[in-house]
Amino acid sequence: MAAQNPALTPGTPKKHKALTKDLTNGNPMSLILGFSIPLLFGMLFQQFYSLVDTIIVGKCIDANALAAVGSTGSINFLIIGFCIGICSGFSIPVAQRFGAGDYAGMRKMVWNGAWLSLAFAAVMTVVVSLFCGQILRAMHTPDDIYEQAYSYIFVIFLGIPVIYLYNMLSGIIRSLGDSKTPVIFLVLSSVLNIGLDLLFILVFDFNVAGAAYATVISQLVSGVACLIFMIRRFPILRPESKHELFYDAHCGRILCSMGIPMGLQYSITAIGSVILQTSVNNLGTTAVSAVTAGSRLGNFLVCPFDAMGSTMATYGGQNIGAKKTDRIKEGLKACTLLGAAYSAIALLLVFLCGRTLLLLFLHAEDAEIITMAYRFLCTNSLFYFPLALVNIIRFLIQGMGFSRFAMLAGVCEMAARALVGFCIVPAFGFYAIGFASPTAWIFADAFLIPAFFHVYRRTQRLFSQS
Repeated sequence: MAAQNPALTPGTPKKHKALTKDLTNGNPMSLILGFSIPLLFGMLFQQFYSLVDTIIVGKCIDANALAAVGSTGSINFLIIGFCIGICSGFSIPVAQRFGAGDYAGMRKMVWNGAWLSLAFAAVMTVVVSLFCGQILRAMHTPDDIYEQAYSYIFVIFLGIPVIYLYNMLSGIIRSLGDSKTPVIFLVLSSVLNIGLDLLFILVFDFNVAGAAYATVISQLVSGVACLIFMIRRFPILRPESKHELFYDAHCGRILCSMGIPMGLQYSITAIGSVILQTSVNNLGTTAVSAVTAGSRLGNFLVCPFDAMGSTMATYGGQNIGAKKTDRIKEGLKACTLLGAAYSAIALLLVFLCGRTLLLLFLHAEDAEIITMAYRFLCTNSLFYFPLALVNIIRFLIQGMGFSRFAMLAGVCEMAARALVGFCIVPAFGFYAIGFASPTAWIFADAFLIPAFFHVYRRTQRLFSQS
């Protein structure tokens, strides 16, 4: 068990102290497992309702509807990924100040992050909603699925404020060491999302837009639940003076220096995905359907890597705040072992059960699409360990406070996917698409591994001088 922080705030009841978790003491492997398992459970549920969206769309509407949703995946990642990255970056100074025991500074970061999130959400919602159609046309979205693609992604973009709400609040809660509570709310919203999918698509006949409405509404519920929980259960976050509520330019610069690079990291990576998706769109609706089905199943399988990444961001932030650099490297070793073990398990699962699992999204008579999706998925799964390293090292570097280095890894991924999309796919066709993400992961690792040792040594020197 992790040691509990002994001094949360004056007068904090003991029952509230257990809600936070100190990751700066104790066995790194045990801490990482204990923190990441609830995160994994939540991410699996998040992917589960994404899978249900896909299953209901593919089974209850048709393959064109499935392709329409899939064709928006990369632009969805580009925009929504930026939102998630911003919120993840804003939570890092919170974790660092919590690890250092600076609770007044932590509260200032929380409130300044809230103001900045509100501003980013308002601007982004207006801009991307206005240019939604032009973006889809620029990606060469096939005409037979354009209208459905537009109706789906437009609703998702209108829900950007909801995405900021949930991700900002859940990030703060995790920064305090509580990885379980956001999962509980995510599970509840997942169940709600499934029910709303069935209601909007089967009963109200909203087509693919119904899946988008279900996603936005369920995320709103989970975000509001996080807000109510924080108000009631975290006295440590209650302002002790009115000045903590106001925007502070210094705090804003710190938050933006963390959040914007992380948001850009997601978006820069996604630019490569947009280029690749454009190449897939040019291959026709069958190729789009195959990549959609394979990607949705693959996203479910790689959830453990995402959980490891989020864990290492909080682990790195708290230990840097406590100036315990030796524990950084110990945590990296422990999490890498976990990543290697799971990579082998996932590879075996894909090769043995991949075709059967793809029937969740497709009908048995869609034999050509199933074969294409299976080969795409198998190619990706051969390179899951490089993906594990990307998540573990990149998020650890971000937690240590070096978001710009992690952003450069996104540039490497973008370059790799663009290379495959522009040069390889036109020459070799559909099966070259399966090598796009593995190439991106290898390019990113080639940068991240030496970058980690650089920032690790730099941090040691800074701490020794101070």
